[in-house]
Amino acid sequence: MYKYYPEKRYRLTLEFLRKHIGKEEQILDLGVPNPFSEIMRQEGFEVQNTGGEDLDLDLSTIRHSDAPVVTAFEILEHLVAPFNLLRELPANKLLASVPLRLWFAAAYRSETDPWDRHFHEFEAWQFDWLLEKAGWEIKDRIQWAHPVKKIGVRPILRYFTPRYYLIYAERTP
Repeated sequence: MYKYYPEKRYRLTLEFLRKHIGKEEQILDLGVPNPFSEIMRQEGFEVQNTGGEDLDLDLSTIRHSDAPVVTAFEILEHLVAPFNLLRELPANKLLASVPLRLWFAAAYRSETDPWDRHFHEFEAWQFDWLLEKAGWEIKDRIQWAHPVKKIGVRPILRYFTPRYYLIYAERTP
């Protein structure tokens, strides 16, 4: 799945998860089983993944879940309409991360895998607004840069420009 292990992203995400979610709380992780859902399991979290269905068109797994927590790590940017999914989530807690829009780089698009493309790359305020409109209140958030080991202007900019945005939100009453 990855050419390299995204150690910083996984470490910060796991720390944030531990801060907000108890191991006794069942988690529905949006997306197929992946390296991070396996890390959550190894850490003692009870995690169920969705089955690879197109979450723009098929929300049946979400509608039938009784998990009080949903995680959406690096998945919402792939959806055409993440608002619909966020509105339908039956959980009362959400941890979600998205890549932030970088002014110096185009949105990510795999030429070979149609599932591995970003329809959205958000600015933090846009993601906050999307969550608010979908019925979520953000309780905590972090951003971080993602340096790459290459030479050039864009790699230098990646050392201090936030690339990832992670939130913890609760359903508004």
